[in-house]
Amino acid sequence: MLDSHSHIYCSDFDDDRDIVIARAREAGVRHIILPNENLDSVERVVATRDAYPSYISIALGLHPEDVDAGFEQQLRELMPLLDKHNPVAVGEIGIDLYWDATWREQQMQALDTQLHWCKQLNIPFIIHCRNALDEILSVMDNFGEPLPNGVFHSFTGTPQEVERVRRRGDFYFGVNGIITFKKSNVKEILPVVGLERLLLETDSPYLAPVPNRGKRNESANIPHICRFVAEYMNVTAQEVSQATDRNAIALFNLDI
Repeated sequence: MLDSHSHIYCSDFDDDRDIVIARAREAGVRHIILPNENLDSVERVVATRDAYPSYISIALGLHPEDVDAGFEQQLRELMPLLDKHNPVAVGEIGIDLYWDATWREQQMQALDTQLHWCKQLNIPFIIHCRNALDEILSVMDNFGEPLPNGVFHSFTGTPQEVERVRRRGDFYFGVNGIITFKKSNVKEILPVVGLERLLLETDSPYLAPVPNRGKRNESANIPHICRFVAEYMNVTAQEVSQATDRNAIALFNLDI
C-alpha cells in the first residue's frame, strides 16, 4: 500500500518520526508522498524525504490556505525550488473557501499558475478542494491548453461532482479516513470512481480513520482505509492495495 498524501514532516511528529515510519513499514506501507504547504515548510519536506530517500517522495506547491496578498512573490520564490528538489507533483494546490473567501481570486490565480508549472515540468497536480469545486473547474475551463493529470485529494464530493470533474479530464480521486466515518457519504463515490482511478491517503496528522478516529493520524492507518474500501466494493483488500498502488506509481511516475 502507498500513502499518497501525508504531512509527517510537520511538528506533530518531531518527537517520534522514525517510530512512525517504522510502524508504517510494519503495517505494509511501501511508500509515502509528502505534499508541501508553503515556503516555510519546504525545508522540512525536503529534509524528511532526504532522510528516507527510497521510501518518501515529495510534492511542492503553495497550499490555498497560504495564499494571500503576497502570493505572487511566494510563487516566484517557490518555482526555482521545484527544479532544485525534483518533486513528483505540484501540490498541494487548489482552492479552499471553507473558512474565508477573502482571497478567492488570488487562490484562482495561484492555481492557474501552478497548473502551468505541471505542464512545464511534466508532473501531475495534487488538488485541495474545499467548498470550491465551481472555482476549480472554472480555472480548468480557462486553462487554455490540455490539462495536466492529477488527483483530487481527500475528495468528499458527490457522485455527480465526480462526473463534473471527469468532464475536464480522467483524473484520480484520493480517499482517506473520512470514508470510514459513520455519517460520511464519501463511500458513495467508490462505484463511480472505480478502482482504476482511486488513491489511498491518510492526510496525516489529520482525519484518522475508524477505529482510531480522534487520535493523531499516521501512515500506518492506511490498512484500515484499504479494508473499508474493499468491504464496500465487495473485493479483497489485496485487490484494492494492488490497484491503488498501481495508480499511484503510474500517476507520480514512481520508481519503486
